[in-house]
Amino acid sequence: MTPATGISAPDTPLGKLRHIWTFATSSGQAILAVGIVGFILIVSVLSFAAFMADTYITSFDPLKMDIRARLEPPGAEHWMGTDKIGRDMLARVVAGSWISLSVSFAVLIVAAIVGTTAGLIAGYVGGIVDEIIMRITDLFLAFPALILAAAIAASFGGGMIPTTIALAAVFWPWYARLIRSRVISLKEEEFIASSRCLGSSHRQIIFHSLLPMVWPLVIVQATTDVGFVILAASGLSFLGLGAQPPTPEWGAMIFDSLTHQPASWWLAVFPGGAIALVAVGFNLLGDALRDHLDPSLGAADAGV
Repeated sequence: MTPATGISAPDTPLGKLRHIWTFATSSGQAILAVGIVGFILIVSVLSFAAFMADTYITSFDPLKMDIRARLEPPGAEHWMGTDKIGRDMLARVVAGSWISLSVSFAVLIVAAIVGTTAGLIAGYVGGIVDEIIMRITDLFLAFPALILAAAIAASFGGGMIPTTIALAAVFWPWYARLIRSRVISLKEEEFIASSRCLGSSHRQIIFHSLLPMVWPLVIVQATTDVGFVILAASGLSFLGLGAQPPTPEWGAMIFDSLTHQPASWWLAVFPGGAIALVAVGFNLLGDALRDHLDPSLGAADAGV
């Protein structure tokens, strides 16, 4: 508690910043993860701001064609080379950062909300409600993830919004099963029994006792899943069901490079490298967050 205000330090902006700094410097892995993710987020935010302002943050327009400069290898003018119609690859990789991340975040927000809600209800209520919810999740999990996502996206005609809906439908069951198993173990603890004895309603127990205990698990899982969602979205774009031309989405860029391999290697290497960097960065961040939020939580218990 601070003497002047009576507010605990972690509840103040300075206290929150101190906690963030403590986590960011807690280990070499955390430092590396925060550095990679921070760089990716800064580039994505600047790229989105440039898109909204109808400009670009590199020396070239990511959508402007220049046939005279087509398929130029990386050099002093075009650091990542150019594509088959002369568009600068660096500009397109940078412009595609906010597209790939926004799809990933949208998918995980929807999947986490739906899955956590379903898992809380199934684990806490139990009985026939639990059975119905788990059979629905089993129905989604019975199909290979990418095939199910492709089928859903294709039924909506393809594009970024159908891709988001399709991937959210694929990922939410994992959150439901993860949270359900955690809630089943937590609801037998003494603090839940104490809440019942004190007259707490089911709603109060779920939102005030159980949810605060499972949200770190959701955050860790969602952070770890960022890379997987980007890979899945890139896979759908690779199949022609995700981003449509001329959108500079990383998976679509790799798909466009197929007819020029292996001679024009840079067309696939740089967007593929961006996907790999995001996947590595967020996986490292998820592992570091798990250790920071609950050091006693093993990887097997966390479901990651």
